[in-house]
Amino acid sequence: MVGTDTRAGGSATGTQPGPPPRVLLVWDAPNMDMSLGSLLGARPTSAYRPRFDAVGRWLLDLAGPDAEAEACVFTNVAPGSVETVRPWVEALRNVGFAVFAKPKTHDDSDVDDDMLAHIGLRASEGRLRHLVVASGDGRAFREPLEKLNDDGTDVTVIGFREYAGFAQASEVISFLDLEDIDGVFREPLPRVTLDALPDEGAWLPPFRSLRSLLDRR
Repeated sequence: MVGTDTRAGGSATGTQPGPPPRVLLVWDAPNMDMSLGSLLGARPTSAYRPRFDAVGRWLLDLAGPDAEAEACVFTNVAPGSVETVRPWVEALRNVGFAVFAKPKTHDDSDVDDDMLAHIGLRASEGRLRHLVVASGDGRAFREPLEKLNDDGTDVTVIGFREYAGFAQASEVISFLDLEDIDGVFREPLPRVTLDALPDEGAWLPPFRSLRSLLDRR
C-alpha cells in the first residue's frame, strides 16, 4: 500500500496474528504552507521547506516496530500549477507518502472534508492507535480530534506554535512544533514574535508587498 509501512511480528503460539495497530499522519498542505509563509513573511526558500523524509522517520519512530505507519499529504492543485506541483508530489511519493490531490476550482474546493473522511475511514477500521494531524486549522479539526481522543485514539497536532493555538489550548490533544522534529528544516526558522523579542529588538518583515495595496483597487 502506498504510504504505509507494516512491521508486525508473528505470534509465539503459531496462531495467525491480527492486523497491527495503525499510526496515521494527515498533512494539511494548504494550511501548513500558508502558516509557514506567514511565519517567514515570504515564500519559503529551500532552507525553510520541511524535509518529509525527516517527518517520515519521526512517524516510524512514533509507530514503533509493532504498528503500521501511514503518511498522507492532502493538497489542492490550482489551475496552471501542475508542472510546478508535480516534482513535489513525486518526491513525496518517492519518500513513502500517499498524496491526495484535488483541483482548486473555487473557494470551497479545499481538502478539509477529504482529510476528515480519511480519518473517519481509518477510525472505523478499529485499529487506529495514534492520529497525527499537521495543521493549524482549529475550525476544521478541534472538535473531531477531541472526539476521537475521547473514543480512545491518541491525537497529536504538529505545526507552528504561532498558528496552532487550538491544539495548545486543548486539554486532550498533544502538540509538537514542527521545528522540534529533528532534521525537518535545514536552517533554524527566523521566528521573531512580539512575545519572544530579543533585548536589542528586532525587525518584523511585512507579510506582503506594499504594492499589493494597488492591486486591491
